[in-house]
Amino acid sequence: MTLVITKNFAGPNMARLDVAMKHGAYVTLEKILAMKPEAVVDEVKRSGLRGRGGAGFSTGMKWGFVPKDTTKPIYLVVNADESEPGTFKDRAILEKDPHLMIEGIIIASYAIKAHTCYIYFRGEFYRQWELMERCLAEARKVGIIGNNIKGSGYNLNIIAHRGAGAYICGEETALLSSLEGYRGWPRIKPPFPAVEGLFGCPTIVNNVETLAVCPFIIREGAAAYAKLGTEKSPGTKLFSVCGHVNRPGVYEVPLGYPFAKLLSEECGGTIEERKLKALIVGGSSVPVVTGEEALGLRLDYESCAGCGTMLGSGGVIVIDETACAVQVLADLARFYAHESCGQCTPCREGTGWSKKVLDRLEAGLGSSEDLNLLLAIADNMQGKTICPLADALAMPIRSWIKKFRTEFEDHVRLKGCPFPS
Repeated sequence: MTLVITKNFAGPNMARLDVAMKHGAYVTLEKILAMKPEAVVDEVKRSGLRGRGGAGFSTGMKWGFVPKDTTKPIYLVVNADESEPGTFKDRAILEKDPHLMIEGIIIASYAIKAHTCYIYFRGEFYRQWELMERCLAEARKVGIIGNNIKGSGYNLNIIAHRGAGAYICGEETALLSSLEGYRGWPRIKPPFPAVEGLFGCPTIVNNVETLAVCPFIIREGAAAYAKLGTEKSPGTKLFSVCGHVNRPGVYEVPLGYPFAKLLSEECGGTIEERKLKALIVGGSSVPVVTGEEALGLRLDYESCAGCGTMLGSGGVIVIDETACAVQVLADLARFYAHESCGQCTPCREGTGWSKKVLDRLEAGLGSSEDLNLLLAIADNMQGKTICPLADALAMPIRSWIKKFRTEFEDHVRLKGCPFPS
């Protein structure tokens, strides 16, 4: 199996520049610096790389949205605000091979003609931020970043910035607001960041994993990358797996890989071989699928869409038969109610209201009308707000009630949770 990102994860001291370079770090720089920026964009576009932050949009196409005739500075912003429950694959890159991402930053910055890059870390990533600062200092010292990189005349300054730990700042426009020193509130689009982003200038926001793929594409070529995965979902993908599995962790597999194989071979199956009940495949904000559906699922964008869910960030949460559907959904509602920024009324009120109704159901104090109430709240949340945080709870509400309605009704009928606490 070809490993694009994780091939050096097991190596010791990969954060040290000398060690990273022995493993091939920064070998692509001479090649890209001899290319025209437009040629780098075209190479990434031909590879079929799709953004790994959740949306799955073409990376090369996104880079191409930067206005060609702009007189403003152009910025690259790295979204390292990995806050989606069940998702920890970006953290693995930052800890186990940080120079791989820095190399990707240089490639992307050169391609879009940016001379300043900000890496936005979630507030809790203090150790990862410290490690990145040391890596950047080493890279500056030898001229890998800074002024006149490798005598090319190209300058690039990279700044590592810590947020304050708000989930909403994983949304790219809220991230930009926070980076500018304002409250982390999402912005109405258009204008899109590629046209008017950080400080009112053209800005590309890319995920950590997306940038970590770029060195492979430049080194091996677009065709080599496009051969991996599926025709519409090329390449490999990192999946962070947690929940009721014997071997939780971060796994790199080609897109299109069967989930059943990931579960049995990489993750060692469910704990005590208990029956698989449900799967959250792309982080907590995507619709849930049943265990039966999950065992027939392939891990790519199209297959997930065909199953009524989304690949998202690749945050795989495995749920076995011992879990209560109402309690799981109530836990998700508590998270989103706490993390709503409060800017949009449907989200501010809807997430909190949903939490109260689900807590009532879990406590055995609910009624059959509460199920219809939850669905009505979801209808009034989804698609009614500036950013997708409201959708991130509305979609799970709809899917959990649809797939496991009997369990919700049992809580009403039995006036309590039928599952052991």
